[in-house]
Amino acid sequence: MAKQTGKKKSKKKPAKTSRSWWGLLLKLTLVFAVLMGIFGIYLDSQVRERFDGQKWALPALVYSRPLELYPDQRLSHAQMLRELQLLNYRKVANPKRPGEYSVGSNRIEIYRRSFNFSDGAEKSRRFLLSFSGQRLTRMQNPDNGRELGYGRMDPVLLDRLNVEKREDRLLVRLDQIPELLKTALITVEDRDFYQHGGVSPLAILRALVVNIKAGRTVQGGSTLTQQLAKNFFLTQDRSLWRKVQEAYMALIIDFRYSKDDILEAYFNEVYLGQNGNQGVYGFGLASYFYFGVPLNELNPDQIALMVALVKGPSFYDPWRNSERAQKRRDLVLRLLANDGHIDRETYEQASSTPLRLIERGQMGYGRTPAFMGLLRQELQDRFGGEFLRQNGLKIFSSLDPIAQHSAEQAISEQLAQLKNRTKKQDLEAAMVVTNWRKGEVSAVVGGADPSFAGFNRALAARRPIGSLIKPPVYAQALADGFTLGSAIEDKPISLRSAGGQVWKPNNYDRQFRGQVMLVDALAKSLNVPTVNLGMAVGLDKVIKGLKRMGVRQDIPAYPSLLLGTLELTPLEVNQLYLTLANQGLYQPLTSIRAIQDDEGELLYQHNAKATQVLSPEAGYLALYGMTRVVGGGTASHLAARFPNRNMAGKTGTTNDLRDAWYAGLDNEELASVWIGRDNNGVTGLTGASGALRVYSRYLDSRGVDSLQLRAPAGINQINFAYSDGMPADPRCEETRLLPAQSAGLPSIRGCEPSMPSLPEAGEKVGDWLKDIFNFAR
Repeated sequence: MAKQTGKKKSKKKPAKTSRSWWGLLLKLTLVFAVLMGIFGIYLDSQVRERFDGQKWALPALVYSRPLELYPDQRLSHAQMLRELQLLNYRKVANPKRPGEYSVGSNRIEIYRRSFNFSDGAEKSRRFLLSFSGQRLTRMQNPDNGRELGYGRMDPVLLDRLNVEKREDRLLVRLDQIPELLKTALITVEDRDFYQHGGVSPLAILRALVVNIKAGRTVQGGSTLTQQLAKNFFLTQDRSLWRKVQEAYMALIIDFRYSKDDILEAYFNEVYLGQNGNQGVYGFGLASYFYFGVPLNELNPDQIALMVALVKGPSFYDPWRNSERAQKRRDLVLRLLANDGHIDRETYEQASSTPLRLIERGQMGYGRTPAFMGLLRQELQDRFGGEFLRQNGLKIFSSLDPIAQHSAEQAISEQLAQLKNRTKKQDLEAAMVVTNWRKGEVSAVVGGADPSFAGFNRALAARRPIGSLIKPPVYAQALADGFTLGSAIEDKPISLRSAGGQVWKPNNYDRQFRGQVMLVDALAKSLNVPTVNLGMAVGLDKVIKGLKRMGVRQDIPAYPSLLLGTLELTPLEVNQLYLTLANQGLYQPLTSIRAIQDDEGELLYQHNAKATQVLSPEAGYLALYGMTRVVGGGTASHLAARFPNRNMAGKTGTTNDLRDAWYAGLDNEELASVWIGRDNNGVTGLTGASGALRVYSRYLDSRGVDSLQLRAPAGINQINFAYSDGMPADPRCEETRLLPAQSAGLPSIRGCEPSMPSLPEAGEKVGDWLKDIFNFAR
């Protein structure tokens, strides 16, 4: 019995131990499940926060003005081609897709892309443009030959203002992605994408077998969802724990979101290259980075290369490792052909095509640093520092790429010649071009090297403006009752300051003419008559006039102000002359036309508000006087270079030839040009021999729209006597015909009456009268 009892006890003891181990395992499993559940809740909150919120910090996109097209526009064949190159349109024999164009000797056929402009979306459209010289002469619909009166191109992407400095991307929606690109990505990276639940055991097994056979890791088993989880939330660490988190997150993502949502997120998140210190993320930006075109314009060979880069953007870098990249691209094409996604002809054509890449670093933006400096400053002043933190803004600027290119070309080429002539290699320059009718900045060059992103002289270099002060002074005089024919003294003068110092201004040529007409004093830029005129008007009135016309800084009331001791930047000069160009209407310059949010809703629209700060009559007469500067004064070089073209302008030179200035305008554009040295050294250049030559070179490329002056009511042509500048009868004395405000003028001086001589002795009065009548007959 004892043995049996002992035997029974020995049998029960292992069963009890076994149950305790299973109980412990169950408890541990429950604890693990609870912990994993809690961890899953945490991961779920992380996933939802990222997916349901703002996934990425998207940069603000800055666009140029859209090029408007209409018959008789100032636009040459070469300028249109330049615009198309900036837009990365493709030259073909026969345009069949948006983004393509063909070229003839004087014609260009364009298939314009669709674009969401600030005032509404426009579908793709075709134009046939005909050119003659520097004019667009005709616009037609190439499909039916119908004449067109207006059209516009899509704007150039100028720059991207990033909040996140390390990442850059261009958001694309799933419906903007070519079907072949979706198919290629899934074929190469995740064939079971639409079947698995975020993790694919088959893919893991398949990769394991391939890697064992190869003896190394040649294929991964991660799904697109796992890759997305890793890119969104995890590091590149290859630990087991990271893989567990990746798989867990992939399951959560797949459970919570649709396959299309996941695919769209992947297309925008995947890392595809490095642009300097910024990573290129997403296919939308990578398309511009490698090919310079939108995603929907990629050809099959380009699509295959983009998918090839997913495996390793650095290893398959097509600029550094072109042969390796091409082999990987051809593998992608082969997989597509084997699965029937492309036909044999497409495969052979695509695989035989060389890599068609743009030059590295030339993505199509970041090349206008001076203008972008102005735009950033205006954004800061208008909206504050936090404005750009809004996601995905679209900023439509006023920059004109044709004007910008012409200005850069003029500065670079002309400054090189001036350096050789003066033997001063440190000459610097700056230029601002505006559309004076709209008050918009069209181009900015900040230095001798237009691509340099450092010190921006157009905005920050205040220098004495010299004789550029004269047109505003003369405008104030014309508003105060002087006329273009007024006689102004040109004789030596001395002015004593409050401190007892004596100032004796002199003319540039050291000559005195005794007396000159006001219009000639302006045209010839005579100093002494200008001082006399300004002192007659009063320094206080001159200063108030300058303030009303756009000068914002304090202006000391010294007589030397009348000869240009006032210091302004080229941008401030342009603002001052904008009021003259508009015949007394002031409007603040802007570089921004409109701003949209990431949904395309309009946040800001620039509306030009002009204020009349100078009488229209005085504004017109001052502008007329500036046309005489070009017609026969210090800027007559322009009249010789561009005959039969009406322009207005003014040269400016400072003491000892340290600064050379020119401000000039045609019927549309106003340009201000400065040349000098950063150390304020002597340049040896006048406004006419320096800055004016840069402007002339600009017009060579840009073309000239002849200025059309429209006189306001009350302006008539009046004859003014050379002797005293008063209205006079041209039959009686030497006069000059000039526009003037007739109201308030003294009556026209007639001829002095003369008494007839008496007849000599013996001559009858009747015979004398008869002789008069015979002569009259």
